[in-house]
Amino acid sequence: MEAVFSLPVFGILLTIACYSAGLFIRSKIHSPLTHPFLIANILIILIVLFTPVTLEQYLAGGNFVMMFIVPVTVIFAMYIYNQRSLLKANIIPVLGGCILGSSASLFSVWILCRLFSIERIITLSIMPKSVTTAIAMELSVMSGGLHSLAAAGVLFTGITSAAFAPFFVRIFKLKDPVAAGVAFGTSGHALGTASAIELGETQGAMSSLATGITGIVTSVIYLFLF
Repeated sequence: MEAVFSLPVFGILLTIACYSAGLFIRSKIHSPLTHPFLIANILIILIVLFTPVTLEQYLAGGNFVMMFIVPVTVIFAMYIYNQRSLLKANIIPVLGGCILGSSASLFSVWILCRLFSIERIITLSIMPKSVTTAIAMELSVMSGGLHSLAAAGVLFTGITSAAFAPFFVRIFKLKDPVAAGVAFGTSGHALGTASAIELGETQGAMSSLATGITGIVTSVIYLFLF
């Protein structure tokens, strides 16, 4: 079994199995807390903690899943291209929403960390939480933060956004697909975009665009001020 656990294919199959379990649970219990990505993460953590499978053994194959980030990003770009006419008509509100969303994300974390006397290294690590993992880790390293903590912050933010954003869209009766898409992408980056695509192609396209713009705006503000 030790040899089986160490095979890269084991980590890949385990990831697929846990996500499939999440999809099954979501089909039976429709709740923000039963998002497939959240369920999959919880199951993998429990397996690593309470079974003979070690984190290193899982990552031997689990890291291969990260290779799909590039083709997924290309898919997001296709959504943007298909909605280019709508984008041109709403470019000002989209840019304004991304700039305000990025600023709110950065400064809310900074204010809360100052309020609770959080160490500067932790503050710098978790501030870029609403951008993609690659950008957040690079910003954290450049400012003297911890890249692993930055990645954890991005993951937590993405899961929270993916799980609860559709709920808030219904509660606040946000019917404009452009506004909904920008909200998803600005707050939850790629994971938020995955949830936005479930609502519609327009929401997915606007969320994809917002994810890219938010990454640029956040990088500029973060490096200039912090």
